[in-house]
Amino acid sequence: MKSLKQINEIRENKRKELDLRINTKADTREKHILVCHGTGCTSSKSPEILNKFKEILKEKQIDNVRVIKTGCFGLCAKGPIVIIRPEDTFYAMVTPEDCEEIIQTHIVEGNKVERLLAKDIDGTIVNSLDELNFYKKQKRIALKNCGVINPEEIDEYIAFDGYSALEKVLTQMSPDEVIEVIKNSGLRGRGGAGFPTGKKWELTKNVEGKQKYVVCNADEGDPGAFMDRSILEGDPHSVLEAMAIAAYSIGANKGFIYVRAEYPIAVDRLKTAIKQARDYGILGNNIFETDFNFDIEIRLGAGAFVCGEETALLESIEGKRGQPRVKPPYPAEHGLWGKPTLINNVETYANIAQIILKGAKWYASIGTENSKGTKVFALGGNVNNIGLVEVPMGTTLREIVYDIGGGIPNNREFKAAQTGGPSGGCIPKEHLDTPIDYESLKEIGSMMGSGGLIVMDDTKCMVSLAKFYLEFTVSESCGKCTPCRIGTKRMHEILERLCNGNGNELDIYKLEKLADNIRKSSICGLGQSAPNPVISTLKYFREEFKDHAVHKQCKTLECKALSKITINEEKCKGCGLCQKSCPVNAIEGEGREKRIINQEKCIKCGTCLASCPFKAIG
Repeated sequence: MKSLKQINEIRENKRKELDLRINTKADTREKHILVCHGTGCTSSKSPEILNKFKEILKEKQIDNVRVIKTGCFGLCAKGPIVIIRPEDTFYAMVTPEDCEEIIQTHIVEGNKVERLLAKDIDGTIVNSLDELNFYKKQKRIALKNCGVINPEEIDEYIAFDGYSALEKVLTQMSPDEVIEVIKNSGLRGRGGAGFPTGKKWELTKNVEGKQKYVVCNADEGDPGAFMDRSILEGDPHSVLEAMAIAAYSIGANKGFIYVRAEYPIAVDRLKTAIKQARDYGILGNNIFETDFNFDIEIRLGAGAFVCGEETALLESIEGKRGQPRVKPPYPAEHGLWGKPTLINNVETYANIAQIILKGAKWYASIGTENSKGTKVFALGGNVNNIGLVEVPMGTTLREIVYDIGGGIPNNREFKAAQTGGPSGGCIPKEHLDTPIDYESLKEIGSMMGSGGLIVMDDTKCMVSLAKFYLEFTVSESCGKCTPCRIGTKRMHEILERLCNGNGNELDIYKLEKLADNIRKSSICGLGQSAPNPVISTLKYFREEFKDHAVHKQCKTLECKALSKITINEEKCKGCGLCQKSCPVNAIEGEGREKRIINQEKCIKCGTCLASCPFKAIG
C-alpha cells in the first residue's frame, strides 16, 4: 500500500530516470534498449532478442544500459523492432543473431549498425523513428505509452503521468464535473456506434441504484483488428485508471474487463497491472486516501463474435449463453444482474486520462466538428506498412493508405478498403479522399467500426470478399433471431452460387431484398449491420456481380470456377517462360510456337501471368 505522497515521489523520481525515453537530447550516459513485446514481434522471437541482449551485456560487464520490454511500436511490417534511446535509433527485422553486433558496434563503439536501420518505402535509410513517413501524420493519444514504457512496471506508467488524472478527479472534482469534461471533449465511443461517451456516463449516473458496475469491452472479434489488444499489451494501466474515473463519476464500486481468451499476452499483463494497482492501493478501498472504493475483475470470453455486442457480453459475464437482449431497457438502466451498468471499449477508456489532464478544449481541438480526437486503426491487407496507426479524425483514406501505409505492394492499383469489419462496408477508389470520421463514412455506406482497415488491390474479387464476410457472420450468429440466423445463411448461399458459376441476375435482386429485411428486423446491431459488406460492394462494384451472374466470369481469377486464363496469339512470342513456370504442365507448345493453355489441366493459379514479360496472358 502506497500513500499519495509516496506515489507522487515515485512519479517525480522515475520521470527523471526515464527522461531519455522521450527526450532525444537527454543529458545522460545511460542507454535504454527497447524491445517490442507485442504479439506480432513476440511471435518473431522478440523474447529471445531481449534475453540475448541481457546475456551479452552481462558478459561484457556493461552496466549503463538497460533492456526494456515494451508494447507495440505500431509498424508491425518491420518487426521485430528494437529502438535505442535517447538517440532514438530504429532497428528493423532484428534477429537474436544480430544482438552481438548491435551491442558491440552501437553500444561499445558508438556506431550504428547500418544494415539493420529501418528503411522507408522509397529505400531511404532512417536514423530515428520520427523520420519514418509511417509516423509523421500520426498523433498518439490512446497509444501514448505503447512502445515507450514497460507495461509490466507500474512505476513506469506512474512516471508518465499515470494515475495523475485519477488523483485529480478524486481530490479536486465532483462526479458531475468529470462528466461535463468528458461531454465537452466530444469523445465518442470507439467500439463502433460512436455514441457520445459523456452522455452515456451521464445517463448511467442519473439512474438510481445502490449497486452499479463499470465494464470494459475488450472482446475484439473483427477479422484483422488488433487495436484493443495492442493497448492492453502496451499500456494496461491506462484502462484501469479510466475505469476507476468512470466508476467515480457514475457511483460504481465494481468493474469487469471482458477480454478474449485468445489474447494471452494481454490477459497476463492485465492480471499483472491489476495486482500492482491493488498492491499500491490504487484499486481497493479508500483510494488516494479518499472514501472512494473500486476494484476490477477479469472475465475471459470464449471467442464468440456476438459477445462484442454489449448486452450479449453482459449475459456472458453473468454465466449465461452470450445472446443479445432486446433493447430497451439499455444497460445504463438494466445491465449486469439488472443493475445500472456503464460499458465502453478499450480505446475509449484509453483517451480518458489524457482528457482529464489536458482538458476538454485540447481534445475537442483535434479532429472534425462532429468527430473529435483521434482514431486507432489496424491497417492491413494489400499495403506496404502493415501495422497499428493513430490519426486525427478527418484524416483522409488516401493519407492513411499512401502517406502512412506506404501505398500498395508491387505498384498495383488500389481497389477498395474495408472498414468496420463484418459490420462495415467497402470504400472504393473514387472515395479515397473521404475524411475518416463517423458521418463521412456513413454517407458513403461504410462505418468506423472498432477500427479494422483492410486495403485491397485490383486482384481482389468483391463478390468473393462479400462471401468471406457473410461466411464469418453465419458462423458467428448467436441464432437468437430468425433474420440473422436464417437470412444471412440464405445470402451466403446466393454468394456461393455466384462464385461457383451457378447464379443468375435474379440472385442480385434477392441479395438486396434479403439485406434490407435483415437490417430492419434483426434484434441486435450485429445482425442489423451484417448485410453491410454486401450492400456496399453491390453499390460500388455491381458490374462484378453481373459478370459473375450473367457472363459467368471472374476477371480477378479469385473465383476459380469462373476463371479462364488464355494466351493472346498476337502478343505471344513463343519464349516458353510461362510453360516453364506452370506447376501442372497445362501450357502446350514447342520451340518458338505460340503457346496454348489446356483448360482441363489449368488450376488458375496465375503463375503464368506473372512470368510473361509480354503481357500476353490474361
